[in-house]
Amino acid sequence: MRTLISETIHKTNEKVTVEGWIHLRRDHGKLVFLSLRDRSGFLQVVVNAKVSSVAYEAAKEIRPEFAVEIEGIVKKRPENAIDKNSAAGLVELEAQKITVLSKAEILPFDMGGKDLNLELPTLLDHRGLTLRHPKIAAIFKVQETVIDSFRQACKEKGFTEFQSPVIIPQGAEGGSEVFEIKYFDRKAYLAQSPQFYKQIMVGVFERVFTVNKTLRAEPSVTTRHLTEATTLDAEFGFIENWLDVMDMAEYVIKFMIDKVSSRNADILQMHGATVPKISAKIPRIKLREAQEIIFKRTKRDNRQEPDLQPEDEREICRWALEEKSSDLVFVTHYPVAKRPFYTFEDPEDLGYTLSFDLIGRGTEWMTGGQRINDYNKLVENAKKRGIDLKKSEIYLQAFRYGMPPEGGFSFGSERVTMHILELKNVREASLFPRDMERVDERFSH
Repeated sequence: MRTLISETIHKTNEKVTVEGWIHLRRDHGKLVFLSLRDRSGFLQVVVNAKVSSVAYEAAKEIRPEFAVEIEGIVKKRPENAIDKNSAAGLVELEAQKITVLSKAEILPFDMGGKDLNLELPTLLDHRGLTLRHPKIAAIFKVQETVIDSFRQACKEKGFTEFQSPVIIPQGAEGGSEVFEIKYFDRKAYLAQSPQFYKQIMVGVFERVFTVNKTLRAEPSVTTRHLTEATTLDAEFGFIENWLDVMDMAEYVIKFMIDKVSSRNADILQMHGATVPKISAKIPRIKLREAQEIIFKRTKRDNRQEPDLQPEDEREICRWALEEKSSDLVFVTHYPVAKRPFYTFEDPEDLGYTLSFDLIGRGTEWMTGGQRINDYNKLVENAKKRGIDLKKSEIYLQAFRYGMPPEGGFSFGSERVTMHILELKNVREASLFPRDMERVDERFSH
């Protein structure tokens, strides 16, 4: 029966069978030291020719990434040889028998170091291999916590999870940033957002969320854009006003950050990262106020722009950290023309919407706001934006038959992961990134 590496600390002087991949090997004459990796951690295996010539002969051909089964006796490691960074660092395995389950070719680069110092293209070109490196794999344990804690936060507030379709009749936001596909003898698109469907589902369950793949045909090759992203979307009804939506978003992101801090402290340490600093109340500031602050701080004048430029996002985060002791800041009241047709206009500040972005460590993490729930106003806005009402009939039904005041928000899980771990490129936080230059393989130019 197989014993996981993490279980070996409870089996001192017992005979066990472990399975995993060879991470490292070191040769010292008639002694071979193997570092074995399985899903639970790392274990040092000592192959001593004097103890088992059978195991020693088998070890001669073993290289990193061989999949093996090893039988042996669990021994306490000497006090001066304890590995405090490993769950099984108190013990080692004295090998008696080694069975090779699968051989590995010679690695194209060293996988044994604490860091995997590769250029991004090389890292992604060998994705099936580089994901095995502990520091790379750890990124996606953090991402698992980000997604899992989003679900948990929503469920604790009475939200119901649903699955949104990926094939849609038209884009939820209008515009050309959608992928057209041939759908039998018709034309359809890949979803750039689950927006229509989560609003429909508010009419069913009142509070809903979905973890969804979204695809955007943005011609962007930057460190912060992906063609395919995993978004964390929530929507809920019977709000008193748009501040309810922002309060809920603040609760969720604080919940997520807290869970990463408690569950993934070892990974944060591995990456030399700290979770974002969050004040008791995340600062909230209108776009125009943010642009005025940026102008006064930098003399860079983007006060007429309908959105924050990338350098503006970085600057307003510097301001938030210096003045409000927060790595996160809500920027609100984007122009009506900048937001989708379903976004609610502020009746006390015409031309601007009851919408917000959460900016964290220099990049947008989330967007949200109050939605229009009046059927006639929604139809009027849709017509102005060129939305095909016939293709939106199922969406509009939800509003024709009674939709309460409602709103919602959407996080990008890759961006959240990227900035928690302070990675340089969002592709590092995507298991198999899709962008203009790659669908697994790099496109030749």
